[in-house]
Amino acid sequence: MKFLKYKRIYILGLIPISLALTLVAKQNKYFAEQIFALHIYKWISQIISTISGIFPFSLAEILLYVFPILIIFLVIRFFIKLIKYKVNRKVIFFKGVLNVFCFGSIMLFLFTVFAGLNYYRYPFSDYSNLEIAYSSVEELYFLTESLALQANDLRDKTIKTDENNVFQLSTSMHDLGKMAVTAMELLSEEYPVLGGNYGSPKPILLSSVMSRTEITGIFIPFTMEANVNVDIPDYSIPATMLHELAHLRGFMREDEANYIAYLAGMASDNPEISYSSTMLALVVSGNALYERNKDLYFSIRDQYSEGVLIDIRANSAYWQQYDDTVISALSDKVNDTYLKANAQIDGVQSYGRMLDLLLAKYRNDKLAAN
Repeated sequence: MKFLKYKRIYILGLIPISLALTLVAKQNKYFAEQIFALHIYKWISQIISTISGIFPFSLAEILLYVFPILIIFLVIRFFIKLIKYKVNRKVIFFKGVLNVFCFGSIMLFLFTVFAGLNYYRYPFSDYSNLEIAYSSVEELYFLTESLALQANDLRDKTIKTDENNVFQLSTSMHDLGKMAVTAMELLSEEYPVLGGNYGSPKPILLSSVMSRTEITGIFIPFTMEANVNVDIPDYSIPATMLHELAHLRGFMREDEANYIAYLAGMASDNPEISYSSTMLALVVSGNALYERNKDLYFSIRDQYSEGVLIDIRANSAYWQQYDDTVISALSDKVNDTYLKANAQIDGVQSYGRMLDLLLAKYRNDKLAAN
């Protein structure tokens, strides 16, 4: 039992603690929601987000650049010790392996507390009082049509385009981030579960590199930062910010984060943010209708305004250059594995399940109107 003399070995105890917390959250929704998500996580996330929010750049991105250099330095240092101190080679080797496992143990625990347990909380539909039910093609058609008309109207209210008439944001990313936070705060008046302090979304410095992985945004729980790819077409950026901010409030499921982004966009008084969120919903709904009934889809497509069509074509052209590359395929596989490992059994397909919530809201709004 000589290995017990190393105090750091007790850090490995964080592994069973992490697994136990995950098991409890998985089996007990009350613990996951009422005890953890609404209290423990909410305060932890706001404290860390406030600290990281002091910096105008993404701390997570900087750490991503520094981490490989640090690893290389530690590996070189480790081998130098092995060569230099031959007598204690076994001890040095054991300590090196122990350090690796201790680091992994700490990272697992932090991920579990900062993000993992939230995958087992109540679904957002519990707070929105929406009933998820079977929807007919007719309902899907009318939902898509209403979103298309809404997008047309909002596109007309935007004031800036480039020389090809493609939508462009009229404000800086810093100001846009503040407006995205304001949109979430406005939405929290209707849904108090979304209340609290938000750190502003952080633009990624190497966003063009991020596009090669076909990722538009990523929430980093270790720094509680909503990181956004700002190289993507402008109309997608506000909705991406809102999506990542939804993760910051503990709603980790991709379908729910998309739906919350749509609601926040509708709560905003900025037409550019509202347009971005509506386009997110329209693309999801339109793609589903295309799969169900192509004729109905094209009948609505004919109703798209010229501005909306230009933006959609520009978006398709942008992503086409990164489609089916080795990097994008690897990223998609990693993302799919991550989602499935965290209670989203549909994997990357879960991004499309936003449609169920949109349809449920459409039915509710229709009943209220009648």
